[in-house]
Amino acid sequence: KDKSEWTSAKTKEEMLEKMQEELSVLKGVVFTLQQPIQMRFNELMSGSKQDVAVKLFGDNLDTLAAKAEEIETLIRNVRGVEEINVEKVTGSGQVQVNYNRKKLAQYGLNIEDINLLLKTAFAGSTAGVVYDEEKRFDLVVRFNKDYRDDIEFIKGLYIPLPNGGQIPLEHLATVEIKTGTAQVSRESTKRRITVSFNVRNRDVESIIKEISTMIDKKIKRPAGYYITYGGQFENLEAAKKRLSIAVPVVLLLIFLLLFFTFRSIGQALLIFTAIPFSIIGGIFSLYLRGMNFNISAGIGFIALFGVAVLFGILLVNYFNQLRDEGISDINERVMKGTNIILRPLIAAAALAILGFLPMAISTSAGAEVQKPLATVVIGGLISATLLTLIVLSVLYILFSGKRKKKLNSALQTIIILFTFSSFLFFPNQTHAQKVNQKSYTLNEATKQALENNGSIKSALLQIEYQKKIKNASWEFNKTDFDYTYGQTNSFVKNNNFTVTQSFPSLALNIGQTKLANAYVKNSEIGLS
Repeated sequence: KDKSEWTSAKTKEEMLEKMQEELSVLKGVVFTLQQPIQMRFNELMSGSKQDVAVKLFGDNLDTLAAKAEEIETLIRNVRGVEEINVEKVTGSGQVQVNYNRKKLAQYGLNIEDINLLLKTAFAGSTAGVVYDEEKRFDLVVRFNKDYRDDIEFIKGLYIPLPNGGQIPLEHLATVEIKTGTAQVSRESTKRRITVSFNVRNRDVESIIKEISTMIDKKIKRPAGYYITYGGQFENLEAAKKRLSIAVPVVLLLIFLLLFFTFRSIGQALLIFTAIPFSIIGGIFSLYLRGMNFNISAGIGFIALFGVAVLFGILLVNYFNQLRDEGISDINERVMKGTNIILRPLIAAAALAILGFLPMAISTSAGAEVQKPLATVVIGGLISATLLTLIVLSVLYILFSGKRKKKLNSALQTIIILFTFSSFLFFPNQTHAQKVNQKSYTLNEATKQALENNGSIKSALLQIEYQKKIKNASWEFNKTDFDYTYGQTNSFVKNNNFTVTQSFPSLALNIGQTKLANAYVKNSEIGLS
């Protein structure tokens, strides 16, 4: 029914408690109260239909069943544990036939023939085929249901003998009903039994810690038997591992973006302090509403980090803008900046809070996922807004003023030490130095310039290079020599000796020579 049509309860938890109280009068019956879709998801992801599954692995089914009963008795009184259900691996009634092999040998019978007869009596055997136009069906023959359920009839079942006689089954075997194996559950090729339960009004992680401590102290397990925990706890552990990677990566990316934006590690760290401000409000809001930290709340914190850093960016960026406009007094800059930025900052926070408010007070389907996320964001935005305006402004004053004082004192210390070291280690450097002058003639100055000037040396080498290239402007191919001996065009063997020489085009060689002369002249002009 829709929640507006409820008459005896107002919340889901209250409804579950009243349903459990009414159903508790039915002794020997275990009820689990769950949402059908949630139950299917739990079963598909973790193999358990309930919130938490304590999985005991071992080899012997009787030992597994006994230890599972001990675990159930132990955790029944743990706060938050409800609707405990032990997986049934034994307890199924079975008809067991134990053959007397001496009697079988006495009458000349074998077990295979008797098993085939029992299979036909209970499971049935194909006796023919029934055709329905193009369809065909096997004709199966077996005993009537009334006879199959009567153990006395099974004992009186006649077994044919090789000599043509018959003998009742009870003379050849012991037939009795015993408790047998109901099912064999395996996980990773290991036999296991599951003790599952739902969690009410408590977080899963603390329940698992308490239960695991109790089991380790009070439940003695044979060698080779071990326990694991599944259900929502397994999903929680997997999600925590993912968040342990995602959260540091997010924080690192935020810091890198801040550093690249402000080009200052100091201001990046200053803005980064908005994240702890937001965490305070998120945790406090969860505490006020009595909610536990879960994956939904963790995602809310990640979203909150970005919004909180945005507030810090707006404030510090406006302080820097006022500094660039000429307001050098840091106190005046902060007072003016906070007065101007107060209204847009509160408006942005109020807009986000109002957007998440319907999720925070929702009671419809999916509210258990929406509430923690919205609660974290709303509480974090409130604390981040107030602390950013107050604490971040104070930190900005302290950080900027302290850095300036440190810079001035450090600069003065460096100047004093440099001056003192100059007088101490270089006392003669303050006197005027005597310069020895030398006179050069024009030819000596020219020679000195030609020897020491790099550009002139490069130009001379370029001229020499072009002259070498000019000498190679005429190209001649190599001469080929060919010798042949044998019958060429007659019956007589001849000797043939050939010399081949090709000559290039005369006009081409003349043109290449002129081009080389032009290069040489160009290099000489460059030197002059």
